Amino acid sequence: MTRPSITREEIHRLARLSPFELKGEFIRLAEAFQADRPGQKGKSAAHMLNAGRGNPNWIATGPREAFYALGYFGLAESKRVWTADDLGGMPEQRGIAGRFDSFVRSHPELPGIQQLKACVDLATDRFGFDRAAWLHELADSVVGDNYPVPGRILPHVEQVARGYLEEELMGGAPPAGTLDVFATEGGTAAMCYVFDSLMKNGVLHKGDRIALMVPVFTPYIEIPELEDYQFDVVTVEADLFAGAGVRQWRYPEEQVAKLADPAVKLVCLVNPSNPPSLALSRRVADQIKGIVAGSNPNLLIVTDDVYGTFVDGFRTLAADLPRNTLLVYSYSKHFGATGHRLGLIGLNRDNVVDELIAALPQVEKDRLAKRYGTLSLEPAGIRFIDRLVADSRQVALNHTAGLSLPQQVQLTLFSLFALLPEGKAYKALVQSIVQQRLGLLLEGSGMKIAEDPQRAGYYIELDLLAEAERTSGKAFADFLEKNYEPTEPLFRLAEQTGVVLLNGGGFDGPQWSIRVSLANLDSLDYLKIGHHLQRIFDDYRAEWQAAGA
Repeated sequence: MTRPSITREEIHRLARLSPFELKGEFIRLAEAFQADRPGQKGKSAAHMLNAGRGNPNWIATGPREAFYALGYFGLAESKRVWTADDLGGMPEQRGIAGRFDSFVRSHPELPGIQQLKACVDLATDRFGFDRAAWLHELADSVVGDNYPVPGRILPHVEQVARGYLEEELMGGAPPAGTLDVFATEGGTAAMCYVFDSLMKNGVLHKGDRIALMVPVFTPYIEIPELEDYQFDVVTVEADLFAGAGVRQWRYPEEQVAKLADPAVKLVCLVNPSNPPSLALSRRVADQIKGIVAGSNPNLLIVTDDVYGTFVDGFRTLAADLPRNTLLVYSYSKHFGATGHRLGLIGLNRDNVVDELIAALPQVEKDRLAKRYGTLSLEPAGIRFIDRLVADSRQVALNHTAGLSLPQQVQLTLFSLFALLPEGKAYKALVQSIVQQRLGLLLEGSGMKIAEDPQRAGYYIELDLLAEAERTSGKAFADFLEKNYEPTEPLFRLAEQTGVVLLNGGGFDGPQWSIRVSLANLDSLDYLKIGHHLQRIFDDYRAEWQAAGA
């Protein structure tokens, strides 16, 4: 391999982009590589390997089949009420439980019908649902004939979603109190709503000090920099090493201690982390608990736990610090559902946010009373979780707020599937897939990572400079740092091998680190990517030696 055709100056200029935007340049180079290598009958002999984005290449089929089976039942219920040239009516609750049982018996060949029945029965038994009310909510929602009421989340859906979060993210041992849930258009919307409403309600102000536990998903870095927020950001850095040239990606005590400053109003983290993909250690969770119990009792925590299901025994900070924590979750990765846009915000009913709002100066209370005054004659009594809903629709459209009802149904069936034996087997399978791919990547590259039982393995972050020092000494690492831009290896990979990865520096990780998604390519492709990474190192080492090392 040789230096990429793009100049060092241009590489430096492009490095200012978000890694997700810079990825477009890598894809352009990889596509050119692919086009330049024609195979038989004009087809390319080269295959672009894009491990830059975390969209999984699997889906959960069982709960989707259950959804489609429910759709047929919902339409049958609609046609029962009113049928006239493609026109149906609204499903009725009276007698619906018996009609559902009859539908199941009379359609044994319908894909997903037994999965649907298992989900319905599980929820009835586990949550004590009235079967007719539960089935009516499902049938009416799957045909999408009503606005979401309540706008935050449907009653039965909320109980199922809460049960799923408590089982999967809290180890079946939730804290005292009730977790209120808001169904959102994916974790993306959840993030936007949380930041926006904290500002709208005077809990945060422009210029406030917040902390980010880094490396972290790039939007958590970029949102605080926007003119609407302009937060003073403190970084809590995972800079521990397990040995020479091997990063541990763990937070040292002195870094976490930054949260003890009462001036830090909020801390954001992704747990398990993105890109290192490690669940927060018990040591760090306990240290944060101690900080909240001591010098910073009003510290707000936003924990994004989308990858929690990839670590056995995972426990969210929302279980350890329920009063302080806003929980963000997305169904996209575990269930292969990025296109569905299914997310949740969870907040314990007894929480610090509501207390902070209640303690605002009178002038701020008057401002908020005016803002939410059209929603209630007692606007001060509107809880923050419901203000999130109103703010998501500029308050004036609160009456039409909410995640679409068919989407809420799919969210419900995903949740119930996860609680069934089939869902447990599926969970073990997707966990094994990413771990196998990680092993193949490391086998191909010859790189070394720290052993960690809390590794989710959805991504891996590799520090190329640390690897250079581990394999060839500090002089080699110094040579790379002096003579090349940190993202140059990614340009070489894209232009000369068709491999697309992301720069770890864009996640506030080490500038010479790279992120590999282990979710979106065939398993053996990761062996190939590993080999390409090894070739990159061999070329850099040859250039170092040619320079008189």
